[in-house]
Amino acid sequence: MSGGTVLVDREEVLGIITINRPEALNALNGEVISGIKRAVLEIESDPAIKVIIITGAGEKAFAAGADIAEMAKKGAQEAKEFSLRGHELMDKIETSEKPVIAAINGFALGGGCELAMACDMRVASDKAKFGQPEVNLGIIPAFGGTQRLLRLVGKGMTKMLIMSARMIDAATALRIGLVDMVTTESELIPKVRKLALEIAGKSQNAVRLAKLSINAGHEMGLKAGNDFEAENFSECFRSAEQKEGMAAFLEKRPAKF
Repeated sequence: MSGGTVLVDREEVLGIITINRPEALNALNGEVISGIKRAVLEIESDPAIKVIIITGAGEKAFAAGADIAEMAKKGAQEAKEFSLRGHELMDKIETSEKPVIAAINGFALGGGCELAMACDMRVASDKAKFGQPEVNLGIIPAFGGTQRLLRLVGKGMTKMLIMSARMIDAATALRIGLVDMVTTESELIPKVRKLALEIAGKSQNAVRLAKLSINAGHEMGLKAGNDFEAENFSECFRSAEQKEGMAAFLEKRPAKF
């Protein structure tokens, strides 16, 4: 584990990144943004780690937005640079070759909601709250919120949530497709670990190519997406994992990836 505002733990094949500013509801200041990026890069370079989990310290917040005290001092150019730093982090998470799961243990507001949306999967405590409240501050989401929320919940719902700054509960987030699973507070981390270990037990080459195909296809038309899928399907057959997976199936035994 490393100290400071971002902690990194390794548990078997899992890399766990924890935002560690519970006194500030894990708000995303410049230090935290840089720390999360360093943590992702560190875990990505570790071949023993197969799945990344991102969560927040304490019980109150995953991340309650960007640090307003820090943002309030910025001019227009500084604000743009801050936004681009956030985009760089979210893009890094989204394009990581390793699956990334958000374990959302409380408030996921503003930049915190944007951080969760950059992850591949979102599992929330039933006490979690979500929102993009930026218009209350005279600004708009700056870390991809207008774009990733649009792709997750649709145009009308995105406009309603961002323009009203309305906060929603975990059940509503599940219903509209903002999160993928809701569980109790006490079961959040165990269930996320269980999901992560299930993914870690599969062919990692196939998991990587599946993520690549899904992410790329989301931005393509159906024909281009299908063509890209076919190329990646073909790529699987260059891997020893495909041969082991199919041999294990035919021999009625567990695959050893």
